[in-house]
Amino acid sequence: MLKTIIAFIIIFGVLVFAHEFGHFIMAKRAGIKVLEFAFGIGPKIFGYQGKETLYSVRLLPLGGFNRFLSAEEIQAGRENGENLDISEQELRDHSFENKSLWRRMLVVVAGPIMNFLLGMALFVFLFAVFGVANPQNVNIIGEVSKDKPAAAAGIVAGDRILAINGVNTPDWNSVTAQIHAHPGEEMQFTIQKAATNEVVSLEITPEYDQQSKQGLIGITPSYTMEKVSVGQSIKYGIQRTIEFTRMLILYIVDMITGKVPPELSGPVGVGQVIHEGVQQGMSTLVTLTAVLSINFAVLNLLPLPALDGGQLVVMIYEGIRRKPLSAEKKGWIQLTGFALLIALMIAVTYQDIVRLITK
Repeated sequence: MLKTIIAFIIIFGVLVFAHEFGHFIMAKRAGIKVLEFAFGIGPKIFGYQGKETLYSVRLLPLGGFNRFLSAEEIQAGRENGENLDISEQELRDHSFENKSLWRRMLVVVAGPIMNFLLGMALFVFLFAVFGVANPQNVNIIGEVSKDKPAAAAGIVAGDRILAINGVNTPDWNSVTAQIHAHPGEEMQFTIQKAATNEVVSLEITPEYDQQSKQGLIGITPSYTMEKVSVGQSIKYGIQRTIEFTRMLILYIVDMITGKVPPELSGPVGVGQVIHEGVQQGMSTLVTLTAVLSINFAVLNLLPLPALDGGQLVVMIYEGIRRKPLSAEKKGWIQLTGFALLIALMIAVTYQDIVRLITK
């Protein structure tokens, strides 16, 4: 359990730090003064005052923020007793609200972009160190997904699929051809068990997968790891990032349109996945961090208040009307979005706990 907690804190800390550093570095490039770069949320543990930025570490390492120079921040700081000696000239030249629309949008989008880059870098690292999985065209199962038909039927990694509905399946291509073509139909699987070499007959019904439009039972082929060059690792890392981002966007669209039921996970669900990753080893944890980083990037770009995507929508609206929204309206938008975000977090955390209890 201690290893899981440490891994949880490190993974989320890395994701949040990369995200906030993206905002920070782009703000610096845009000539915006950053009053504070905070790692973590809650009460401040310690901080270092740089030339113009306070670098602080907060109590809970599950978030972070940047305080950009603005009239609102100056007012809030003075109300909190901070001694902010900011001239009107500095406010005009280096405040967030006085920069052009495009520069402000770049600052906002830089956080998600940094998470995309982090995910890509981790995939490149994986391929460079561990190699590329090379699937074998044999009828031996490599991995079995939890809560899928194969797992429910008692199939485990290493089992061999000899036949399906009386049709011999000597290789993986013949296995998938049968499964993909019969979604929703009960099928007779002839399985040679890895542990005992005993041949058993199992009835399994493939699920219809909305994305691939075919039947699946939750199995993957066995594979060998093939060493690749650094150049190939970079190529595969970019491909994997694009591929996973595309899959995630399509899944979100399918959830919104009702094609697939919403399956969301909160901190408890993610913690359970990290716990399983800790047990499986370093390569699984690195893969999980890469996947979560890309998830973090895509979700932050959704056009919802309190997220980066919501801020982009507000900025685009201000650009179209050529007039900024009042601070009061922006405050209500942020407050509403934050309340919705908390409500959603509570709901998915409740679902996570129910799933854990009923397992």
